[in-house]
Amino acid sequence: MEVFTEFLAKIDNPVHQERTEEVLTWVANKFPNLVPEIKWNQPMFTDHGTYIIGFSVAKHHLSVAPERVGINHFIDEIEKTGYSHTKELVRMKWDSPVDYALLEKMIEFNIWDKAECSTFWRK
Repeated sequence: MEVFTEFLAKIDNPVHQERTEEVLTWVANKFPNLVPEIKWNQPMFTDHGTYIIGFSVAKHHLSVAPERVGINHFIDEIEKTGYSHTKELVRMKWDSPVDYALLEKMIEFNIWDKAECSTFWRK
């Protein structure tokens, strides 16, 4: 997780920093075969050179980006959690619990769906 140390240190709000570290650590522990990386100044996890999931920090939420296909696949579950979303990301408010079961499903889906993917992003 050293790859995320500098990124985490730049998060001014200690609550946001702690939550972000908690989520990134959870992903790294739950999916040890994924590669933790910083690209475009954002923490993300890849598998065989292809993007699986990424995160970004905003004032009111932690954004989770499973790509549009991942959002579309889990749209009903995302909406049941009360998370807001766009076509490309899910917003998890800082004062709301993390739905780790949903996060796990999104990651597992992307690993499965991109198993034969030879590009970073889906085409």
